[in-house]
Amino acid sequence: MIEYGKYSSYSKEELIEEIKKLKKRKKYGIIWEDKPEQVAELCKEKLPILTEDKTKEIKTNTEKPVNILIEGDNYHALSILNYTYKGKVDVIYIDPPFNTGAKNWKYDNNYVDINDSFRHSKWLSMMEKRLKLTKPLLKRDGVLICAIDDNECAHLGVLLEGLFQGYEIHCITIVHNPRGIQGKNFSYTHEYAYFVFRKDLKIISIRKIKEEDIEWRNLRDNGGQSLRTNAKNCFYGIIVDGGKIVDFTDVLNNDEHPEKQTIIKDGKFYVYPIDRSGVERKWRYARQSIEEVKHLLRIKETKNRYEIEIGKDFGTVRTVWQDSRYDANEYGTKLVNRLVPGCNFDFPKSIFNTYDCIAPILYSRKNAVVLDYFAGSGTTGHAVMMLNKEDNGNRQFILCTNNENGIARDVCYPRIKKVIDGHKDYPTITGIPANLLYFETDFVDAEPTDKNKIKLTKQATEMICIKERTFEKVLEKKVFKIFKNTNHYTGIIFDQMAIPAFKKIIKGIKGKFSVYVFSLGDETFDDEFSDVKQRVQMSPIPEAILRVYRRIFR
Repeated sequence: MIEYGKYSSYSKEELIEEIKKLKKRKKYGIIWEDKPEQVAELCKEKLPILTEDKTKEIKTNTEKPVNILIEGDNYHALSILNYTYKGKVDVIYIDPPFNTGAKNWKYDNNYVDINDSFRHSKWLSMMEKRLKLTKPLLKRDGVLICAIDDNECAHLGVLLEGLFQGYEIHCITIVHNPRGIQGKNFSYTHEYAYFVFRKDLKIISIRKIKEEDIEWRNLRDNGGQSLRTNAKNCFYGIIVDGGKIVDFTDVLNNDEHPEKQTIIKDGKFYVYPIDRSGVERKWRYARQSIEEVKHLLRIKETKNRYEIEIGKDFGTVRTVWQDSRYDANEYGTKLVNRLVPGCNFDFPKSIFNTYDCIAPILYSRKNAVVLDYFAGSGTTGHAVMMLNKEDNGNRQFILCTNNENGIARDVCYPRIKKVIDGHKDYPTITGIPANLLYFETDFVDAEPTDKNKIKLTKQATEMICIKERTFEKVLEKKVFKIFKNTNHYTGIIFDQMAIPAFKKIIKGIKGKFSVYVFSLGDETFDDEFSDVKQRVQMSPIPEAILRVYRRIFR
């Protein structure tokens, strides 16, 4: 896609040369006029770091992981995360600006409106820079989910194909506005979600079905191949007591024939797969597997007998989602306004839309890391907490958002805090104990002088603690610091001359250590720790950070 504002003054020869350059740049895919972006250009002169706002720390449950909220431009946050979370993220869910042409999205501090001839190029430039930083963060079985609407859906699809070669890319349709938004010819009721993950992996598990939508059928088989003789281990009794299924009998011998379908014995009811004509049939599940689906069974009392029914509360995830819970007005805008009265945030996602996007991936990943770097009102963090509440999981979320119009401080953070504290109108989806640390992006000079390396090392404490997930301070001295979590310790040594003193301190501490030692070069100081009994993993700083930044900002 080439936008022509730049080329109006080109001669025919100049245009031919420009086309040749574009052809060399990309053989297949979408082509656009790449627009420089100040936040990316800044990183040639300044390197991003994090500073903690300790006034916004939330700590409610020491048994749960520490969640992260980063205030700042997501390009800078993603650069930092390429050091702290490379290859560690299970799910990245993003809801970027949809580029509708309304003045609600800025590029380089200027609103992008419908008349901007570089509107699509600016959006693609912005997304490409961030998606390139996204890919290294994903685990091998990690998933990227990107919400979008018709304005950029086609362009995004081709962009993803180019950046994620060798991946499956699925586009899901979600009806999020049943009332519709009137266009010139159609009333738009839907948006999309792209799911991106490596090929040949089973990633998406199940979708949960609401109780009122479960389709029930008789556990007794019917039709062809449904007779007792077709599967002898499928003929046994189901014991009902007090209106509940309490047990199962052994498979009946071939010469055992119940006198009727429901038999009363010792005050309990024994139900067999015999139809109303008295024909002995079979249950749909063999005796050795029926107990695994016991929770899917229910009893239906009829005249003189019980029927046993089965209904699955889960199913395969479909490609078109339609449910009243996805209504962005009811479970997005109204929900956020009640949790954070007076806040100003346009078009938040329905909490159930986001929840149903991430849940089928995360049901089996109770210790997953979930990232949203277009966090907005914090819907993704809310959804992760709901899932943790549901199955007592320990999933961690990382949210990144700027503070334009107070989004980070006046919307996202208060919402997460209210979800943790609880809200009387939403008792089932709030009141969820969780921990949160709040960081802001900042910068140090990029010129690789000794002075700047020393400064970067001193400013890297928060990044290292996030990388190691060790946030509890054990000891802080001018020349070194020690932090811990429930599993291990992290030491940061700012002066290599302090190594003996550091070793003396940790001699009495049991546990594994990750130790970061300042070095102007790339020295790890392994020999200095060869006599330490604990298992110590050494890393030089700031060189390990600089290597990441050289790769990103080159």
